[in-house]
Parts: sequence; C-alpha cells; structure tokens
Amino acid sequence: MELLVVPARVRDAEALLKLQYLCYQTEAALYNDYTLAPLVQSLAELLAEYDTQRILAVRLGEEVVGSVRGQIIDETCYIGRLIVHPRLQHRGLGTKLMHAIEGYFSHADRYELFTGHLSEQNLRLYRRLGYKDVREEVVSPSLRLVYLERRNHY
Repeated sequence: MELLVVPARVRDAEALLKLQYLCYQTEAALYNDYTLAPLVQSLAELLAEYDTQRILAVRLGEEVVGSVRGQIIDETCYIGRLIVHPRLQHRGLGTKLMHAIEGYFSHADRYELFTGHLSEQNLRLYRRLGYKDVREEVVSPSLRLVYLERRNHY
C-alpha cells in the first residue's frame, strides 16, 4: 500500500492527536517531562490550528501515520509537530513530509523549526536537509530548544 502525503482533514484531528501523543512519548522520556506542549494539547486547540496552519498527513490507506504543520508569517514558514508513527520511522517519511511542507510554502524566504537539544535523530534529519542552528532557548533545567533555519533559494 502506498504512503500518500495529503492535506489533513478536520475529521482526522482526533487520530492526529492520538498519533502526536504516541510519537512524543520518546521525547517526554528523553527529557523526563510529560508536560511537553504536544502531550497536553487539547482537541479544541488542534482543531483551531486548522484555521491558521497547513496540516499535512501521511496516509497508509485510511490510517494517518505521520503529519507536519506549517504556517507563514512575514515571509518565514514556521514548521512544527513533525511526527511519524514509531513502526514506520527510519523509512524516509520525515524527509517526505519536510519536502511536502516546504513545497507547499515554496514562496517563503526562509523556514524555521525547533527541537530539543537531546533529540539527536531530529537534529540529524534537519541538518541533513540543510537547516542550520540559529539560536537556543532554555525552557527548563533539562530542556533547551534548538532553533534551526533554512533559507529558500527559490
């Protein structure tokens, strides 16, 4: 069965939220913090994001197995919540989703995202895709967010 990247439907919101919760368990364990924003997001909050962000989903048949979100503000595309079901990781789906969201916002001057400082797989992926570290933000004694950007060269 083919894996397709498509716009997420509003009726996918509950499945997206469950997948997000599943995918962020490893991050929560890594930082010993189960109050990370993706783990405490409500369905209402996610539904509101459909109005302000482009939400893409990876489908395996009818099952949602991955997702990414993006929005453009002042010529910068802010990318977030890149998730891939644990059973399908390391198969290029994260890269496929990143290319899809960048393609959707191909008119952006730059792309920006962040991940935790201990999230080596995430950092490796983003750097491989041409993202460069631009700053860090201390969130707690155990978590620093690393912000990365990539300039768009149309």
